[in-house]
Amino acid sequence: MELVNAASVIAAELATRAAPESAAACMELAETLAAATDMHEAALAGFIGVVDTGRQVQQRGFPSTQSWLRSSLGMRDARATERLTCARQRHRLTELTSRWQAGTMSFGYAATIAGAVARLDDHDCQTAEQILLDMVDQSFSAGKVAAFGRRIREVIAERDGTEPSPDADTRRGYQRSWIDATRSLDGGRYIKGWLHAEDAAIWDGTLAPLAKPAGTDDHRDLSERTAAALTSVLSGGHKATKVTVICDLNTLTGDPTPARLTDGTPIPAEQARRIALTAGVSPLLLGTGNIPLYLGRTQRFATPAQRRVLETLNPTCAVQGCEVPGTLCEVDHVTGWALGAPTDIDQLTLTCGWHNRWKATNPHKTHITRGPDGRYTYRLHPPDTRHPPGTRPPRALADKPLNPWIVEPKTISPPPKTAPTIQQPPPRHPRAP
Repeated sequence: MELVNAASVIAAELATRAAPESAAACMELAETLAAATDMHEAALAGFIGVVDTGRQVQQRGFPSTQSWLRSSLGMRDARATERLTCARQRHRLTELTSRWQAGTMSFGYAATIAGAVARLDDHDCQTAEQILLDMVDQSFSAGKVAAFGRRIREVIAERDGTEPSPDADTRRGYQRSWIDATRSLDGGRYIKGWLHAEDAAIWDGTLAPLAKPAGTDDHRDLSERTAAALTSVLSGGHKATKVTVICDLNTLTGDPTPARLTDGTPIPAEQARRIALTAGVSPLLLGTGNIPLYLGRTQRFATPAQRRVLETLNPTCAVQGCEVPGTLCEVDHVTGWALGAPTDIDQLTLTCGWHNRWKATNPHKTHITRGPDGRYTYRLHPPDTRHPPGTRPPRALADKPLNPWIVEPKTISPPPKTAPTIQQPPPRHPRAP
């Protein structure tokens, strides 16, 4: 109680203080205060958990803990649900709780993961916790972690056969066709749907001839043949290029190194060599050092082929933490076109419009590295701020582990100032008598 009272007094005093006029100072203060607020949320989750298990709220006339949070603590229903979920799941999420209490995990991530595992059993909960914490360590946003958590629940429901049937709005009384496609954890897709009579006739007329057995040695069942027929139709009879497979040149010459799709899904070397012989899939060949081949033309603007390679290698903006999709980004010369950089594929990357202009005007504040996958990463240096001894560093620096590929730039000291050299006049010789 003494600690809570002290925190309340400090919060009351802080709330009445005027914010500094410096935006940089306010950013640092906001990050530090947000980190402290996250730790307060961890303590609050512990209190709410005890209240929830003790059923004290019923004795005060509240039907549930969530009702008490809404009425007495003035929370919106979504906020109350979020905090109650964290309180009920923290005993199962031991590693998350430890990070949260230590101040290295934000409340947003904690609430996202707690909500994702709320309907899982203890075994699946531990597995899901590790997967989602790994995504947090890789700096995925809370939104992406939440989306992946929903996909984990869907996969488990499909595994256990507890997947709910489509609701009436989705089925639309079987009067309209519908198809749902959800991505699996290994990069595949689950497809389910309903076709009304007219669309079903088109389906049968198009796929049925292509789904026939290829011969006596074709041991595929009807489902496998239908999937192959559908893929053939979607690829335009192997005329349209819709899929990109990334592989090393050595893979095509017999090396067992697997290829990969643009999202990182591995493709066996044997399958990659077979794909390279067809026209329905476009192979992207990488040479030594993961440098793409045959697209290195030097000109002012990137070619459409180079743009496609860059979108394959860079799903988002090159700036660390920026999540603008690569398809909406601009092609950027890593070392600057004005500085003589060629428009070669190994000297280009993708940045959003804002960061592209920011980098051009602040080149000394951008640190550029290149990972083993050939992708460039831009890291924007924060302003040089000094922290008094014993104070907590900003949340952005304390909560996120440093990337091992990021190396702080060396500071170049100016040359020492020396006194100007004064030329002495030559000695005068006496005149001859």
